[in-house]
Order: sequence, then C-alpha cells, then structure tokens
Amino acid sequence: MFAKRQSKDYSTLALFYNQQAFTDAGIQQPPSTWDELITLAKQLTIDRNQDGRIDQYGFGVMAELPRLGYMIRAYGGEMVDANGYAAYGSEAAAQGLAQIVNPYQSQGSFVQPADVGSSSGSEQFGQGKAAMVIEGNWAIPFLQDTFPDLAFATAEVPTLNQQPGTMVYTVAYVMNRQSQHKAEAWQLIAYLTGKQGMKSWTSSGFALPTRRSVAAQLQYDRDPLRSALVAGVNYATPWQIGSYPSAVMNSFNNQFLSAMLGQQPLRQALEQAQQEANAQIRAAEAS
Repeated sequence: MFAKRQSKDYSTLALFYNQQAFTDAGIQQPPSTWDELITLAKQLTIDRNQDGRIDQYGFGVMAELPRLGYMIRAYGGEMVDANGYAAYGSEAAAQGLAQIVNPYQSQGSFVQPADVGSSSGSEQFGQGKAAMVIEGNWAIPFLQDTFPDLAFATAEVPTLNQQPGTMVYTVAYVMNRQSQHKAEAWQLIAYLTGKQGMKSWTSSGFALPTRRSVAAQLQYDRDPLRSALVAGVNYATPWQIGSYPSAVMNSFNNQFLSAMLGQQPLRQALEQAQQEANAQIRAAEAS
C-alpha cells in the first residue's frame, strides 16, 4: 500500500510531579522505584477540608495498553508473541500490572482521569487532582500553555522489579503507492524529515527528533524537563503490537478496566482479553 516511509519523530514517557505538592508534603526527591512511588502516592493523597472527598490523589493512572506495555515486560511478559497474537494473559503480565491495580483498589491513592472528571492524565495533573502522572513529551507544552502557574518537574519512570522501563512511540511519514504526485510527495517528506524541517517541527516540544544532528542542536538531553524523556529511549519498550493492533489493544483496554474496577480478577481479565483479541485476529486472517 505504501511506497515510501521515512522517520518523523518519537516520544517516550516520564514521571511528571507537582513540585509544590512535594514541598508541602516534605518530599525532597521524586521516586526512583515503583515501591517508592506507591509509598509517596499515599503520602500525597490529601483531603484538605476533611469532607471525606480526596482533593489531591498521589498518582494518576492511564489504564491503557499503550501506556503499560513496559510494566508487562518488567516481569518477563510480552504484549504480543512472535506471530503477532496477544500474549498478555500470562502470570508475568499480571505481576507487572498488579502494581497498578492493587494500589488503585486498596490504597485509594491512585486515580484515573474519569474518576475526577478529567479528560486526560495531563489535564488531571494540571488541575492538581494528581500529584504525579506518567506522561509523554507532548504534556510539557500543554501544561505550560494551559496551566502556566503550575510548577512541575520530570524524572525517569521509576524502576519496576529492578528493571528500568518506559514506552517509546515512533512516527513516520508515508507515501501512498497509488499517489498521483509521488515526486512532490517525496519532496515534502524529504523536507519534513530533513534537518531544517525536523528542527522546525520538533522545536515546538511536542515530539523528540530522530536525527542526531537535530537532537544535538535542540539539546533536549540537557533540558531539565526533557532529559528524562530522552534518557528513556535507551531502555524503552516500543509500541509495536503486530498486524492487528486494534484487536490487541481494545480487548486489553476493555478487560483491564473491568479489573481495575474490581469486576473480575486481574489474571482472569487478562486471559479473557487475550482470548478475545486472538479470536478476532484468527477471524481476520481467515477472511
């Protein structure tokens, strides 16, 4: 279908934390391990007016496979197998994802955006409803523009099971094989992925440059807010889930949410999601 494909940019995830919330709680440093994150999340969960309703949760969760793949791998699990079939119905995957589900259910310090009327992790963080979130580089300009008074910092995602981890999302421009203007399309792609075009696009801060020369010019590896995002690419889990990503992702998201809400055990939810996804894949391959 596509005649040409050229790298555009990439994004990773990092820990974003509210500096004022940390100061108020007497916390000096961001967590470096997941156990530390769970402990600090409880400390940062506050009911300010003692009305029985939490005003600030410790940690905001995005319960979606694109955000959680590194947690599955931390214990030796995989999102998909070598043939592109869903593989997250394993005990290893359940061990990793339990680090989200258990604190959410039993500690009351983890929160999803929908729980507090927010539309995204970045928004709930900017609104002060979560003191920590794990978000991508796109959150930096959003927070700076939408919540200019918010003092925040970033750090690398805390290690899980003694393993460093985050996600990396790669993006490419493509040219349709049936394009009637291939020369012009290639000229545009060449410019956008060249030094000048890539610098122009990635200097906005929404994405990170794939060209080393552009990265060196922008110095994001020295940027206080972006250095953690750049560092993460060295150990990140790529967001690549085979030829049928919708089946793999949607089945997971639906069943994992039910586990988060306590409607079924986590391992059962993951097994059910895997069965549903692979049934859809087999049907698609047979058609």
